[in-house]
Amino acid sequence: MSLLIREALPSDQGAIWSILEPILRAGETYALPMDWAEEQAISFWFRPGNTVFVAVRADEVMGTYFLHANQQGGGAHVANCGYATAFRAQGQGVASVMCEHSLQIASSLGFLAMQFNFVISTNRRAVDLWRRFGFEIVGTIPKAFDHPRFGLVDAFVMHRFL
Repeated sequence: MSLLIREALPSDQGAIWSILEPILRAGETYALPMDWAEEQAISFWFRPGNTVFVAVRADEVMGTYFLHANQQGGGAHVANCGYATAFRAQGQGVASVMCEHSLQIASSLGFLAMQFNFVISTNRRAVDLWRRFGFEIVGTIPKAFDHPRFGLVDAFVMHRFL
């Protein structure tokens, strides 16, 4: 069954929380508090300036991402996104479809590039996916993330032109 990407509705917030909660609790891929409550996580995901999308298959939300300008003013031509895939949907191409969609949307909105500011080096699935989509590691922040299993690990800045 195909995957549909659409802008998130207020009614999607519960499904988005069900995706975000285990990711936050694991503490391995986002530099966000592991103990955030639903309201805090949803407020972050839907913060002003974010456009939020969901990936839906058979009326079930399988993933979500937000898109916004990476910086204001002179840096507003570079997009930034955050992605989350439901654990039950990992390995099914959901993140690839969301990445492709986000690149198309960012380009259509006039962004000239996309940059990910803090990709945890141990998140090999994400690093490999972004590389497949043409992102390059343009910087390494040494020991920037305190991983719950591996201790202090590097974070990457990844970039590509649209």
